[in-house]
Amino acid sequence: MNKWIVSDQEHLGGSPRVRGTRISVPLILESLAAGMTVSEIVDAYPSLTEEAVRGVLSELAQQQQPQPA
Repeated sequence: MNKWIVSDQEHLGGSPRVRGTRISVPLILESLAAGMTVSEIVDAYPSLTEEAVRGVLSELAQQQQPQPA
């Protein structure tokens, strides 16, 4: 599985961001919460792709699923 969410001290002070961009994960979530669609987010931030946004959302969803004991 490709990891879409990355962080390092050299970019955005270590905040989680979309791999290969300077777009923060919180920015994507805030955009969705404001009612933007994935297509609108991609249009607003050309360095993003729909695949990247959906990959970030998928990773976040997997992090929130309870793990079997």
